[in-house]
Amino acid sequence: MVSEKIKLNEVEYAWPKRPVVVVCIDGGDPEYINEGVKDGIIPNIESFMNKGFYSVAQGSMPSFTCPNNMSIVTGCEPAVHGISGNFFLDRETSKPVVMTGPNLLRTRSVMSEFSIHGAKVVSITAKDKLRKQLQKDMNLSNGSVSMSSQFAQDCSKKENGIENFLEFVGLPQPGMYSADLSLFVLQAGVKFLEERRPDILYLSLTDFIQHMHAPGTDVANQFYSEMDTLFGRMVELGALVALTADHGMGDKADIKGDPNVIWLQDILDAELGENECTVICPITDAFVGHHGALGGFVRIYINGKVKREKVVEIAQDQTGIERVWLAEDVASELEQPLDREGDVAVMGDKSTVIGGRSVDHDLSALKGKRLRTHGSLYEANVPFVISEPLIPSYAERQKKATLRSHEIFDYALNGVS
Repeated sequence: MVSEKIKLNEVEYAWPKRPVVVVCIDGGDPEYINEGVKDGIIPNIESFMNKGFYSVAQGSMPSFTCPNNMSIVTGCEPAVHGISGNFFLDRETSKPVVMTGPNLLRTRSVMSEFSIHGAKVVSITAKDKLRKQLQKDMNLSNGSVSMSSQFAQDCSKKENGIENFLEFVGLPQPGMYSADLSLFVLQAGVKFLEERRPDILYLSLTDFIQHMHAPGTDVANQFYSEMDTLFGRMVELGALVALTADHGMGDKADIKGDPNVIWLQDILDAELGENECTVICPITDAFVGHHGALGGFVRIYINGKVKREKVVEIAQDQTGIERVWLAEDVASELEQPLDREGDVAVMGDKSTVIGGRSVDHDLSALKGKRLRTHGSLYEANVPFVISEPLIPSYAERQKKATLRSHEIFDYALNGVS
């Protein structure tokens, strides 16, 4: 065991005394745990809450996957790590860019830093879109591994630190739009604990179930019950388990069950003329079937000579829009990197999402289903669970300031005995 501390982004992390498993339950709104406890289907999580530590923490904004995973693994906000959405408009090229490239991440992760100092680290994601960014600067030559369940069948020692991953885990390749994609991540984590006993594991899931099924429903409860069993197995194997989420999830459908959408690009085009502004939906990624690229937060980039204040005025006039910021204001209030902001940022209210042009959003997969999605401050609350009790200094600390999801590694490595 190495006794040194690892410093990253002004936080000193203690070397783990036993395996530390941090799980990001994508879309894991606290209500899923509340309903699971009420229905008695998550006994291990309930035990963590009673005998360890539980609170509701605040995630990063906007409440999307990429910025929050990077906040969790770097221990800092987007203003520092630079990932402000799943998708943004590069001002230098005027082209939209998926925000998953390692070059866009402005700091290392906890996993990378520990691997460089000799720790055996395992990082497994459901979607491959996160893997390369999480893997930035990771040393894979010392037994560390970086994989995704999406491409579990395609791995190499050079790229991932492991070969024949499916054979190692003993499971078939999971489907992309399924609970199995997430459960595979956890099952692989258990396998690593059983056979290789890494120092640190980061396991990041996908939110397919949460987009499609509300808390307390049969499908959601089944998913949480299966996760709960695997969390219990991790503790049996001697690991400390810490659970959080990248964002929550909210119902964004109207009384008829149709998506409650403001088509902001259409409105701006009608008011200002086409191509005067570009609305970017930062929820966008390669997997939009279950949400139609609709979320509660968008950015507006001004292409022509329109004044920002006019754009703000138009946005504020729309029923269902709750907050509108100029770039410098949103960067300050929501801790965003100013150079990756639009000219104007817009957030919907609790029940409303914001889109671009209606013709550009494919909502066919939502037919007959209520839209459940995220992006606004209403989906920024996330669970913060640790399987063991906090030491006194950390128990006091969490009472004095708003607990943030990006503190989960700090609490898991430094805040327990």
